[in-house]
Amino acid sequence: MASVVIYSSDWCPYCMRAKQLLAGKGVDFEEIRVDGQPAIRAEMTRKAGRTSVPQIWIGSTHVGGCDDLYALERAGKLDALLQSPA
Repeated sequence: MASVVIYSSDWCPYCMRAKQLLAGKGVDFEEIRVDGQPAIRAEMTRKAGRTSVPQIWIGSTHVGGCDDLYALERAGKLDALLQSPA
């Protein structure tokens, strides 16, 4: 199973929705909180090219944010990406 990393914020409803979808699928993920962490947020922005949270990676694939994650789910592509080798 691919590793999953999500940069998030405690107060962000999109972060909560993304984590709920992953948890509902039984996916373990590493959560990196950016609240009050300018260096970590800057690292996320550099890697993702975006400043908003959540930013999600499955393996080496940058999925994007919550809407992108749900779009993969609706298209039937999320499970295959999650099952890809780490």
